[in-house]
Amino acid sequence: MPQNLELKVRVKSHRRFLTHLKNNNIPFVSQLNQKDIYFAYDKGLLKLRIENGKHYLIKYNRNESGKRWSKYQILNLDGDAPYDYLKDILRTETIVEKIRLLYVYKNTRIHLDKVKQLGYFIELETVLAGNKKDAVREFNFIVELLKLNDEEELRCSYKNLIDSLYDSD
Repeated sequence: MPQNLELKVRVKSHRRFLTHLKNNNIPFVSQLNQKDIYFAYDKGLLKLRIENGKHYLIKYNRNESGKRWSKYQILNLDGDAPYDYLKDILRTETIVEKIRLLYVYKNTRIHLDKVKQLGYFIELETVLAGNKKDAVREFNFIVELLKLNDEEELRCSYKNLIDSLYDSD
């Protein structure tokens, strides 16, 4: 099962991060319009991601303490209406909508996210392509490059953040 190291921080805007990325020649890959539909699942998280018209079913388990390693599996879905099919057999819990600007440095995906109802975030995902030591080194390089050490890390998913908005009602 693939594995990656993650970091998520809430920010006021993406302005200074865009400058750091440009000044360091980190390439912009694309804008991703994403809708994540989370289903009830007792072994981790399960979501249908609708991204620029394509559908993916993503299952993952995340370590919420210490370094944020995640194991995940992605299934590409075809068909006319994957959500209509899945909602008949799985209970929908939460829907998260976001615009994601994707930048990539080696094995690290750098996400500048604008999440509906939540605001702006930076998320890093360094894919374990060799050994963990090399992945951690690359991950730490990007953290330093973007000066993310000064930001408060969030150790939860956007799903948890959206859910907490409604739990306080």
